[in-house]
Amino acid sequence: MIEHRTQPQSVNTLLERLAQMHRLDDEGWERHANPLSGATRMAILPLLTLILFARGWFGWWTVPFVLALVAWTFVNPRAFPRPRHTTHWMSRAVMGERVLLNADNVPIPDHHRIAARRLSWIAGVGLPALIWGLLVLDPWAALLGLGLTLLGKLWFLDRMVWLYDDMARTTAQYRAWQRP
Repeated sequence: MIEHRTQPQSVNTLLERLAQMHRLDDEGWERHANPLSGATRMAILPLLTLILFARGWFGWWTVPFVLALVAWTFVNPRAFPRPRHTTHWMSRAVMGERVLLNADNVPIPDHHRIAARRLSWIAGVGLPALIWGLLVLDPWAALLGLGLTLLGKLWFLDRMVWLYDDMARTTAQYRAWQRP
């Protein structure tokens, strides 16, 4: 039995803002659940790091590459069709993020909410080292920061899979998102 508690409204503020920026309605979330969407989205930060680190070689060509990655960040969630099935790990991770965003309406277990906060924090811990490494062109600082950020993000996504699986067992609305 999963214990549910009322969540404070501020739990999902950042995720809600990101979803609003990407205009993720029901159709958008379904398309974003395509594993290709998640996989190509995970490549954005490493590519951005590479481009910014190599700015000395690219010169002004860095700007269009960065702008293309920023544009891709906004286009990506709707760039792919709905997946044929939602059993893929990345599909369930995206659906878990959607469950987390809906925690004000359908409360989630405290252990998932706490883990999501902590893992988001872990992902954020790497950003200062990444930014510093990119500013001073220190490859070790950049790689350390990138590694910590990606580790935190992937761990967060894994936790979202767990959250989705738990909530789909007890909530018909979430179970309806499944397509075997």
